Amino acid sequence: MTWEWLANIIISYWPMFLRGAGMTLFISIIGTIIGTIIGLLIGSIRTIPMPDHGFNRVILKIINVILTIYVEFFRGTPMIVQASTIYYGAPLFLGIDMNRNFAAVFIVSINTGAYIAEIVRGGIISIDRGQFEAAHAIGMNHIKTMWNVVLPQVIRNILPAVGNEFVINIKDTSVLNVIAVTELFFQAKSIAGNNFRYFETYFITCIFYLIMTLTVTRILRLLERRLDGPDNFNIIPGNQMQVQRPEDAQRRR
Repeated sequence: MTWEWLANIIISYWPMFLRGAGMTLFISIIGTIIGTIIGLLIGSIRTIPMPDHGFNRVILKIINVILTIYVEFFRGTPMIVQASTIYYGAPLFLGIDMNRNFAAVFIVSINTGAYIAEIVRGGIISIDRGQFEAAHAIGMNHIKTMWNVVLPQVIRNILPAVGNEFVINIKDTSVLNVIAVTELFFQAKSIAGNNFRYFETYFITCIFYLIMTLTVTRILRLLERRLDGPDNFNIIPGNQMQVQRPEDAQRRR
């Protein structure tokens, strides 16, 4: 029966499932972190105000063209094609024999960076222009304005989108089996090839993916709530902010 096979597969192959899930999490976590850093950098560069004239204007235009090509290429092509092209193309054109796990992290990072770059660019554009003007009025240059005023708000605003990219990366690592990375789907294929019970094996694999994505989603929701802070604040003398808990307000009433 199917339920008996499910139990037998879990008992017999649970170390392979766990190794595959661990590799999937490793690639997706590192790739998302590096990709977010890349996206913040590129998104910030692409929103630098264009000088009216001069050498700086030419340089900035060239950089913007290069970054636009990068973003459009990696957003416009499937990751499975990128993985095959980069992994098998590196020895031919660069003379580099890439480690599979390194190639996996590299591919996920640059792919994520392209998506995060557009998310960051949209987040920066959404910030009220008055904040830029106020920062410049007190003597901040563009870099200080971005670092101290804009990016802290952008990071909070884009956190749900970054979390969504993280969840997508957990699922999209399955395409890396094309370059023989031993992530969860690769292990599932190996297990199914041994026992020829494809439905049961892939059903268990679905459960593993679901557990990982639900856990990550829950952790990110908790992080968002922590960043939001308490719902109620009272301003007290001395320009200090005091948190008022809802139960305290009920007692005062």
